[in-house]
Amino acid sequence: MRKLIYRLYERSIARVIEPKSLPKHVGVILDGNRRWAERKGGPTAQGHAAGAAKIREFLGWCDELGIQVVTLYLLSTDNLTGRKSSELGDLLEIIREITNELANARLWSIKWVGDAEGLPSELVAALKDAEKKTKGLGKTHVNLAVGYGGRKEIADAMRAVVTKHAKKGASIESLADALTPEMIGKHMYTGNQPDPELVIRTSGEQRVSNFLIWQSAYSELYFEEALWPDFRRVDFLRAIRAFENRHRRFGA
Repeated sequence: MRKLIYRLYERSIARVIEPKSLPKHVGVILDGNRRWAERKGGPTAQGHAAGAAKIREFLGWCDELGIQVVTLYLLSTDNLTGRKSSELGDLLEIIREITNELANARLWSIKWVGDAEGLPSELVAALKDAEKKTKGLGKTHVNLAVGYGGRKEIADAMRAVVTKHAKKGASIESLADALTPEMIGKHMYTGNQPDPELVIRTSGEQRVSNFLIWQSAYSELYFEEALWPDFRRVDFLRAIRAFENRHRRFGA
């Protein structure tokens, strides 16, 4: 009976989703894997593995709705220094495995957004290989944020702008005159992609944790209580419904 009620509720939400009002780009902070493992009484790696398994299911939901771009926050720069070495090793290997799985599925165009510093060479190779294998594939473009930090991304973008300008032999004054948010945006890891209109964070935490801090200036934020491995299609549909029901003021 509970399953039937759940399916009916899910269908009722799906019916009110307006395809014309869907976000083009959805960012997701996949939070709660460790707590999920603790509640199950298992090792932390079990939670990370369950979280990785949820990713492919989630991308299927995005395909169904026609979401154009999805950015998944898998590993931050802070994670590389703030996790125990044993847990971090397991997590890095799980990310490598899910990267290969997504690439081999050949359903999505994958892009790595992040920095190689601190990442094992095997993972860097897997991320780069996934980009090559899937270039131009699928209707949904998937950004894998691995070794990612929003502040570092901004610093890298500014460094790229200055370096490019210096190679032209132009003056610092001309750079100052030419520097615009649009110019900086083009040099971000997600340059030439639409900014995320909706950012979802699971596990009940209500902060963005250095995720897409430039691009999410006008994003709608949605905080979901469910831990990432427990995130359901109905939870995603409710987030989409909430987005469509909001009056977007773009800072006004």
